[in-house]
Amino acid sequence: MKKSVEEDVFIPLYPKSTVEDKSSLRSKFQERRFWSAVKLLSNVVLWDGIVLEDKVRDLGLSKLLNRYLLLNILNTPLGPDNIEKCKKVVACLPERWFQDLKGGSTLPELVNFSQHLLQ
Repeated sequence: MKKSVEEDVFIPLYPKSTVEDKSSLRSKFQERRFWSAVKLLSNVVLWDGIVLEDKVRDLGLSKLLNRYLLLNILNTPLGPDNIEKCKKVVACLPERWFQDLKGGSTLPELVNFSQHLLQ
């Protein structure tokens, strides 16, 4: 899993003006790479409970979400596409990771993502 996250994930960052045209090749390529990384996130998280939680959270959240996915989400204009991306990422996260948290708090690895959601 670590090798896949470190070597197989590539989401190019293009200027917003380049990807605003959803029919452009760059925009389509960036979107395919993003959704491929979301699928990898969901697959990594499936190992929770089998592999140590710290390892799964490090790969899934610290490396995959914060290093790749969040940059793309932040570069996506606010609107339905951004909301859809955020919903899919949230759907990947196991509920049990949040059971012991007090109201208004989140996992340390999700602080930046949570701040984006609050916007």
